[in-house]
Amino acid sequence: MSLLPPGLRAVFFDAVGTVIFPKPPAHEVYAALAVKQGAALDPRVVRERFVAAYRVEEDADRTSGWRTSEERERTRWRTIVTSALAGLPDPEAGFLDLFEHFARPSSWEVNPDAAEVLAQLTSRGFVLGMGTNYDSRVERVMAGLPELRPLAERLVVSAAVGFRKPAAEFFEEVIRVAGCSPSEILFVGDDAENDFAGARAAGLHAVLLDPKHSSDGRIASLRELVR
Repeated sequence: MSLLPPGLRAVFFDAVGTVIFPKPPAHEVYAALAVKQGAALDPRVVRERFVAAYRVEEDADRTSGWRTSEERERTRWRTIVTSALAGLPDPEAGFLDLFEHFARPSSWEVNPDAAEVLAQLTSRGFVLGMGTNYDSRVERVMAGLPELRPLAERLVVSAAVGFRKPAAEFFEEVIRVAGCSPSEILFVGDDAENDFAGARAAGLHAVLLDPKHSSDGRIASLRELVR
């Protein structure tokens, strides 16, 4: 079964976990920051705290109807950082350091399949774009990653929209930017709720990137999109 059904005109991609990944992993960056401040924290403990704090913030956003903004993004990440690095001598300095770190293109690596897949989709005439739960920092990141240039022209960022995935309002903006009807758009992401279920609820086609599986709307690699 083709993942690019007849009548499809546009393909939009999630950012983090789909086409870009933190380099090194976020919990290692956090732990290194702690060492820089003289606090030795086990990266495994930092990761556990990070995941727990992230889930708490997800629940908070769910309760608020998935509303967001530049201010909300700074607040949520400040909370996640201070929770993951509990006991840090200077938590505010740590937050500012990490917030800036993830605004730099050098802090990210591109999915090794992305450049080829985007080139093939472009050659087939598809409209391409990105829809991400992020803030204005992603514009700096994208500007420094030439492999993702085909996505940069149509960049939908939750903090600018005012709603984050999986909110219907977010996908309405994807539809507007794509200039297509919902049934003519495929959304590709790695999060089952935010990317897959959110897109389908809004009437888009959706594919879940899951390296462990490749069936029933899931792909193990981006290359499967263009096979």
